[in-house]
Amino acid sequence: MQQGKVDEAISDLLTLEKRDPATKGLALELGTAYYKKSDFPNAIEYLKKASAGEPDNREAVQLLGMSYYAGGRPAEAIPLLEKVQGWIARANVDGYYILGTCYIQTRNYDQARTAFGKMFDVPADSAAAYLFTARMLLRQEYDPIAEEYAQKAVSLDPKLPLAHSLLGELYMYKSRLPESITEFQKELAINPAYAATYYKLADAYSRVQRYDDAQRLLQRSIRLDPTSSVPFILMGKVLEKKGDYDLAVLSLKHAVAMEPNNPTTHYLLGQAYRDMGNKDAADAERKRSEELHGRDQLQ
Repeated sequence: MQQGKVDEAISDLLTLEKRDPATKGLALELGTAYYKKSDFPNAIEYLKKASAGEPDNREAVQLLGMSYYAGGRPAEAIPLLEKVQGWIARANVDGYYILGTCYIQTRNYDQARTAFGKMFDVPADSAAAYLFTARMLLRQEYDPIAEEYAQKAVSLDPKLPLAHSLLGELYMYKSRLPESITEFQKELAINPAYAATYYKLADAYSRVQRYDDAQRLLQRSIRLDPTSSVPFILMGKVLEKKGDYDLAVLSLKHAVAMEPNNPTTHYLLGQAYRDMGNKDAADAERKRSEELHGRDQLQ
């Protein structure tokens, strides 16, 4: 199993189980092997046996809770993961993250906020805890609750960095562009050195066809953080909309060099080549985009 040969390990362990099913530790080893294989129904079966035989075996209880979580059974995972947190004086952040995620999936948002607060070492009723929980909620597409929690974070601390930015992202996701722009502008007033806010506001501006404003902000984002490909991609889109096809191609080629396997960048580069009248290059980029997109879907 330590060599990553999980199937071989399971085969040997099952042989041992047929010979002597009462072998001490066998259920835990089989449960662990099935967990590593992402075979959660079998993992649960054996880990339940292991934890029933040794109720204080922390590894068995934790893995059983993780198996319930990964197997889409968060309500059954919660009491086990809560028990594990109580055993460990300072549990690792992954444990709190998974516990908080289980609370979200069972609609227990306040308990999720408590778990994420512990994860990030902030009080559960603080603006930061509301912001962290709002981010996790948005990631799992609990949009109305995410908006409620982000607004609560802002009400508790109007100058909390990234709180207005999260609201801006949420409103842009919902195509509420005027509200999105307002929130990103508030974020820049509080946190003017954060490069990502410039390109997010630029994206919102480009969607309402304020291309000059978008270009100006993207230039600032690139100057603050030239290591991110996102502002170069957005700059290519903006320049293409403005008809500056040569500059659009340069920006998108730079993004491709930074992130060669992004299908969106190749697609946009193909559009720019098409607008320039370079059909061969446009077809090559479109083909490359389709290949990468197909590979992503397969993965």
